[in-house]
Amino acid sequence: MGTAGAPQRRAILTGGLAATTAALLTACSSKTDSTTKGTAAAAGASTSPSPGAAARPDSPWAAFARLMDGNKRWADGRLQHPDRDPKRREFVAEEQKPYGVILSCIDSRVPPELLFDTGLGDLFVMRTGGQVVGPVVVGSVEYGPMTSGTPLIVVLGHQRCGAVKAAYEALRDGKELPGNLQSIADALEPAYEETAKGKHADPVEAMTRVHINQTAAGLRSNMDLAPMVKKGDLAVVSAYYSLDTGRVEVLTGAPSA
Repeated sequence: MGTAGAPQRRAILTGGLAATTAALLTACSSKTDSTTKGTAAAAGASTSPSPGAAARPDSPWAAFARLMDGNKRWADGRLQHPDRDPKRREFVAEEQKPYGVILSCIDSRVPPELLFDTGLGDLFVMRTGGQVVGPVVVGSVEYGPMTSGTPLIVVLGHQRCGAVKAAYEALRDGKELPGNLQSIADALEPAYEETAKGKHADPVEAMTRVHINQTAAGLRSNMDLAPMVKKGDLAVVSAYYSLDTGRVEVLTGAPSA
């Protein structure tokens, strides 16, 4: 008890000094808290960029370059996973303006958002067996360029496509595929006929590439898209994805800077 009383009396006698010290400590504490919060915010910004950190590409070339950079990261194993946090979700909740349209196959090994290392709100994606098109699919492809000014369309086929293989074999052998799978073979018949004109070490892979190019050419000359392509506001690229390497090979239509 006596030991506790001594500091208490000293505190009373030196009340003015204690008050001054307390004020200084409070100020230091506030400054430290502020610095800590600022450091934490900076750390948060480095790991979770603000939604507006990467501006939307405003030209076919810029959009194309963004996609190809993302694919290089995917193939090299250096993924950034951009724009995939709650802040981005909130940012795009009211409005979307994707910079790319991807028409690809349903193959589970070819997810466009992953192999281009993109985020929420970056791409319009259509996926059909063998990336075949019909009126509804074409209308879906047109949606981005015609309503949001999306500057890039990529028709993305891939290595070892099961849909193309099944169609090739059915058309070669004169057999029909079961159910509505036959509609895929019917849509791929122009590519089969073009492929059959030549000799190929792997006719299925050759047919895949022919089909990708034919589809892209059809979209490029589309009544509604062609004027945008002619003005340079839109590019339609045909591309081929390697399951072995993870890389996207551009076949036709790459925009210039």
